Amino acid sequence: MADVEERSAGTVRLDVLEAGRGGRPLLLTHGFTGSKEDFGDWIDAFAAEGWWVVAPDLRGHGDSEHPEGEDRYSLALFAQDLLALADQLGWDRFALLGHSMGGMVAQEMALAAPERIERLVLMDTNHGPVDGLDPDTVAFGVEVLRTEGIAGLVALLAQLPQQPKAPSDVRVRAERAGYAEFADGKVHRCSPSMYAAMGVELTSRTDRLAELSRLTMPVRIVVGAEDTGFLPASHRIAEAISTADLVVIPDAAHCPQFENPDAWWDAVSSFLSADQQVG
Repeated sequence: MADVEERSAGTVRLDVLEAGRGGRPLLLTHGFTGSKEDFGDWIDAFAAEGWWVVAPDLRGHGDSEHPEGEDRYSLALFAQDLLALADQLGWDRFALLGHSMGGMVAQEMALAAPERIERLVLMDTNHGPVDGLDPDTVAFGVEVLRTEGIAGLVALLAQLPQQPKAPSDVRVRAERAGYAEFADGKVHRCSPSMYAAMGVELTSRTDRLAELSRLTMPVRIVVGAEDTGFLPASHRIAEAISTADLVVIPDAAHCPQFENPDAWWDAVSSFLSADQQVG
């Protein structure tokens, strides 16, 4: 059974879901305003496959430490935290899966310490700035966060025109009891400083595609077929990395581990188990 643990990661405390201690090391990294519970359905399944699996709440998310100040948050700092967490766990090398913003953090880790990443899964992520938000909208949202916090931003976003949800997301919300509350509630467990800092960085970050072409570890790109905002970037990443392949999950959008769990598990577990020498 998965345990909830507190772990030191350099200068911050991270809460993690953990199972399979002593197995092959595997780190699962959630996205922007996500949580360790994004992988909660799969922690025990990975452990049963022989993995020592750890899924943390990133700093400023969930039950992990929420440092004050926007300068305490960046993709680079998230990456440093996770490499420090691996050190604390005693992992010299490990497999790594990053989802959405977590995939961008995973890119930072793989570029900074490629010798430590045995196998890499980049899931529904991007190599450059996230499309769809103009700088003026982001700047206004940041000011709301600074003055009114997360609750003020959520109230503001509720007044704006809403993009239609992907069919698979609508289906899961209707079929899985409590899923809508879980998916929509995670933002309330986030630091407003984190949200503000990352809202700016995610829409203005440097494109890393050329640098990603230097990676030589095995890489699998996973993306939901309905995740139209991330499909083009996923194709570009797969084409740029010579050791990468691409798996498009049907009947899934931005969270295929919930929207088409069987196909997601097949795509991820088969890739990870292709090499039994991690650790």
